[in-house]
Amino acid sequence: MKRRLILPGVLSLALCAGAGWYIINQMFDDSGASTATAAQSAPPPAVQTVNGETVVVVSPDAQRAGHIEVAPLAAVKSESGISADATVIDLQPLFDLRNRLASARADVDTFTAQAASSRAQYEGSRTLFADDRNISQKSLLAAQSAMQGDAARLQSARVTLDGLDGTMRQQFGDALAHAATAPASTLFQRLQADQSVVLRVTLPSSFATPPPMRIAIDTPGGGTVPAHRLSASPLADPAVQGTPWFYVADATLPANLRTSARVPTSSEAVSGLLIPEQAVVWYGGQTWAYVRTANERFTRRYVSASSESDHGFTVTSGFHPGDQIVTQGAQLLLSEELKPRGIATACKDPPECDD
Repeated sequence: MKRRLILPGVLSLALCAGAGWYIINQMFDDSGASTATAAQSAPPPAVQTVNGETVVVVSPDAQRAGHIEVAPLAAVKSESGISADATVIDLQPLFDLRNRLASARADVDTFTAQAASSRAQYEGSRTLFADDRNISQKSLLAAQSAMQGDAARLQSARVTLDGLDGTMRQQFGDALAHAATAPASTLFQRLQADQSVVLRVTLPSSFATPPPMRIAIDTPGGGTVPAHRLSASPLADPAVQGTPWFYVADATLPANLRTSARVPTSSEAVSGLLIPEQAVVWYGGQTWAYVRTANERFTRRYVSASSESDHGFTVTSGFHPGDQIVTQGAQLLLSEELKPRGIATACKDPPECDD
């Protein structure tokens, strides 16, 4: 009788143990499946690193919401060149020197006539004195003294004139000095009428000599004006190292304005890719542009600031023809790339955390 009671009890315990083991296994299987499903459905991070490049991942819906637009890069041809410092010269000292030169030249003419007259008078007096002393020796000495005085004043006037001429050439060079002293100079007339300006352009010491006849000057309004070479500048800009040259531009620019000159380095056209100005963003003191490398992926690439032209930036490396460049929304991509990661908020609705 006891054996009959023990056997059903053992069977019941075995069944309970098997059922418990099955339930535990099912729980772990369900937990693993849930974890795998969650891992598969989790969205990729917004910023990734692929082949050493930082990639910003933006879904098509987010691109439309952020008004992100792209356009293919096209090849262009442009002249190779450099950017140089340029300063508009204050020409008032030139005008003042020109007036002083005119006055000194008039003095020379006056004293030349007086010296010629006093010399002639002295020669006549000496002849009369030699001819049986027809005049007194006192009159002869007076004529001689007048002649010597006029000659000294003439010499002084010539020294002053030469000094002013030398000062003008030392400050403004031969081309401007010649224009200032010529009887009728179109260049000087335009400078006086404020229709043209002279700029001192400082080129690198290694730049070929002479520099190009024509360059372009950046204006405060964002445009450029052509300028042609005058001469070497006798004076250098103490704030800029290099070789200074004078250029003249038919424009109205304020004196002492500091700007940039675009100086061609070769007459041959250089092939490159034009990146629109609106596609470029500044970060870390450098210029960058975003390229869409895949449907949802954007990569930031360096753009040399020295390649800036009238319509954008002409680059020869780092980009390829047909690259989809971001022309609108680049700043939004930069903000997304630099956004701090892994920072959790204490509430689910951040705007309500402002209180």
